[in-house]
Amino acid sequence: MAQIQLNVKGMDCGHCKTAVTNALEELDGVTSANVSVENGTADAEYDDSKVTFDQMKEAIEDQGYDVVA
Repeated sequence: MAQIQLNVKGMDCGHCKTAVTNALEELDGVTSANVSVENGTADAEYDDSKVTFDQMKEAIEDQGYDVVA
């Protein structure tokens, strides 16, 4: 399993945390996601043979948030 920390902009409440967590965990290959609104981060554990950074980024952006490097 691989791990990644994504910097997510635009989160400011519990709904934001739930939306980003669900977006990541619904992807095939993501086994867990831990989102921190306070830090503006989303930590994910995933199988890099099943899911890519770009797929995770797109899933989060589809919820209305920005992923920055």
